Amino acid sequence: QVQLVESGGGLVQPGGARRLSCVSSGFAFDRNSLSWYRQAPGKEREFVAVVSSTAYTTNYATSVRGRFTISRDNAQKAVYLQMNSLTPEDTAVYYCNVNLDRTDYWGQGTQVTVSS
Repeated sequence: QVQLVESGGGLVQPGGARRLSCVSSGFAFDRNSLSWYRQAPGKEREFVAVVSSTAYTTNYATSVRGRFTISRDNAQKAVYLQMNSLTPEDTAVYYCNVNLDRTDYWGQGTQVTVSS
């Protein structure tokens, strides 16, 4: 059974930083790319970042490039999202994602609120 469990969300002041974690189980973690998505209130879920199975390749949404960093630890079966220079527009529920055999699996999400 595929499981993805996010953590690390919370209330952050504008300009602040936050690190999200996603711990996984139930699939071959070190053979798959992992992604972060987010969904703001009243908006559709959107892609944030992806990291390849070996962490050699990463890609980011334009809106977060240069501020967010995705990384992974295959030994811990975990993927991380370091978020810096946060703005209120980054407020959203952040989800960890893996696509296996053309099926998307999601965690429960972790809320990040950027506000003073």
